[in-house]
Formats: sequence, C-alpha cells, structure tokens
Amino acid sequence: MGYHPRYLDSFLKMQHYLLHMDGPLPFDCRHYIAIMAAARHHCRYLVNLHVLQFLRAGGDPQWLRGLDFIPPKLRNLNEINKILAHRPWLITKEHIEKLLKISEWSWSLAELVHAVVLLAHCHALASFVFGCGCEQEEGPGGRGSVPSSRCAVLLCSPWTPAWSWTRCGNAFRGSTWRLRAGRRRGRCCRTVRKVRGCGMGALGWEHRCQQCLAMGQHQLSVGSPHSDTDGEVTGAANLACYLQDPDFGYQDFARRDEEQTQVFRVQDYSWEDHGFSLVNRLYSDIGHLLDEKFRMVDGLQSSAMAKRQGCEPSVFKRGIWNYIHCMFGIRYDDYDYAEVNHLLERMLKVYIKTVTCYPEKTNPEMFDRFWKQFKHSEKVHVNLLILEARMQAELLYALQAITQYMVS
Repeated sequence: MGYHPRYLDSFLKMQHYLLHMDGPLPFDCRHYIAIMAAARHHCRYLVNLHVLQFLRAGGDPQWLRGLDFIPPKLRNLNEINKILAHRPWLITKEHIEKLLKISEWSWSLAELVHAVVLLAHCHALASFVFGCGCEQEEGPGGRGSVPSSRCAVLLCSPWTPAWSWTRCGNAFRGSTWRLRAGRRRGRCCRTVRKVRGCGMGALGWEHRCQQCLAMGQHQLSVGSPHSDTDGEVTGAANLACYLQDPDFGYQDFARRDEEQTQVFRVQDYSWEDHGFSLVNRLYSDIGHLLDEKFRMVDGLQSSAMAKRQGCEPSVFKRGIWNYIHCMFGIRYDDYDYAEVNHLLERMLKVYIKTVTCYPEKTNPEMFDRFWKQFKHSEKVHVNLLILEARMQAELLYALQAITQYMVS
C-alpha cells in the first residue's frame, strides 16, 4: 500500500480504530473475529498476525484450539461470517434476529455492527493479501508466494502494535514468513525507511519503539501450535479448526435461486444514503473513517492504466468497481454493463474475479498473464479497488439486513 501513501494513511487510521480504540467489542474478541474471517479464505498471513495480537490482548489460548473452544456467543457469529465471505446476498433479517434475540449469548446491535465491519474488513483484506502475493501455500513443494517483487515487508503502522512481518528471498520463491516481535532493536516509532535490495523499489515502513521490547518478552508459552521455542510464530495451525462448513464457497450470483434472491439495486439502498448513517449511529465515527477510505481509493490516480484501455481514468475505475459489485448481485441502474467487456480484457476479468471471490485460488499463472502491462503501483491500485469494492458490497448486504430487522 506504500505506493499510495495517502490511501495507506486512511487505511491505517480506520484499521487502528476498528481494532485498538474504544468500541462495543472487547479487544481479544476483535482479533478472534478477524481470525475467523481470515480463515474462511485460508489466509495464514492474517491468521498468524491476529493470533499473536489476540494473545497480546489477553485472549484465552484455549480459544486457539478452534471454534469448539470459544463461547457460544462468538461461535454463533460463524453463520454470517460464512455467508458474508462467500455469498453475501443470502444474508437476511432472520440471521440478524437470531443473533440479537434475548438469551444468555445475545448480541447487541452495536456489537453486531462492530463485528460485521470487522468481518467485511478481514475478508476484503484477505483478497488484497493474496492479490499482492503476500500469501503462500503450506508444506514442502508448495508453489510459495506469487512472485510480485524480490522483497516484501509489512511492518507495523504508527497506529498498530509493533509486530513486524518480514520475508526476503529470490522472487518470493522458497522463502518463509516469520512474524517476530521487534525485540532485537528498540528504535523510535514512526521512522520510515526505503527497503533496499528490492529490485522493484518496494516501500516498507519500520516502526519500532520501547513497546517492541516489552512485546518481545511476551512468550507464547501456552503450548500453542502457533509458537516455537523462542517465541517466534512460524505458521498458523491447521485452519480447519476455525471453520465450519468448509465446502461452502462462492457461487455465481447468476446461478442463484431467483425466486429467493433479488438483484440488489443501489438506488434502493446505497452506502451514501443509508449504510453510512446506520453504521455511524451504531458504531460512532467508523462511518466517517470508512467513507474516507472509499473516497480515497476513488481518488487515486490511474491515468496510465486508463490510457492503455483507451478511456478516462474515472471510466476505467468505475468499470472495475461495478464489475466487482455485479459479481455480488449489486447493480446500478444508470450504468451500461456492456462497457465492462469493452474496458476489461478477459484475463483482467479472470484475475479480478478470482481475487474477489476465491482469493485463495490465485496462482502465478494469473499474475504472469495479467501483470505484464501494469506497473507495480498500478497492480496495487487494482487490488485496492478490489479490497474496497468487496468490503462495501458485504457491508451493503449486512447493513440492509440490519435495517430490515430494525423496521420490522
């Protein structure tokens, strides 16, 4: 995201508020919900990150054994996690009512909205992770990560805990992720350095402070499968323990049962006119931060991409955005969808659909055929559009269901 620093700033502010500031949900539950969301797409990168932050927030290590070991209240969230991740058009007010009904394990509206935003955020972020080649297959002989550059660094932000993910290797092949607490050096926070030795000139952020030293002392001495002898996390445990109904996945919206599922028309329920005000009322200020992020990605420059396609930047970006929403059954009455086939070549559409709907299936061949005509900043830009369009699509369906519950 460092290729687009203004967007990165907006993203980090929203993510920090969602995970680390005052809100309806306890901090450990936030990270566990993030684990559940990332596991739907088998995203070990995000699962590893949130496992460590879950423990740092005081979470019960037993929960990391799987969904059978967590409170029923959290486990009940699994159904909408599954639906939002793969077929958000199936969510109904009955799903909302089931979670909110009065019982020992009931959710409040504010808690549920917080959870929904967390789920949508992590599902969409998993798409970005796979789309930018930050994920790899498990086990010996796996393909490794998609080669997008020679060195990648995802370090902590000024707003997030000082964990540092680092991996270096020859075009990402044969290398392994190691998530380590920044205990070896206690440099001042918010220093920014250029990552040297990266053939693509990738930008990385290094933020370390005295807090890092304290975190380095935090030993994962709970017998967790996520830790090794020196407290470093080298990989997530079998993600199946965080999944129920693992075979449930994306299904083309066009193949749905038309009698039960209608096309979602933005003219009837939109983010600007409906979703923003609802989410902001139930979870104070998050609506403003989400809205800033949506606007920021819309304002990113894409003249080179558009020029290659022979159109205006705004037309090209809208084509990608509307194509993503169309895959989730969201339609704009004022848009001519024939433009999508004209603007987006076939391999670009295959790539966008894969990263959006089943990112875990992204493979090097897709990159080889899609990446050639784009600069690296443009590749990231496309993935940011995927991230934000997907997140907004999930939020629209979930918030509409909440609205229908509230007025019924």
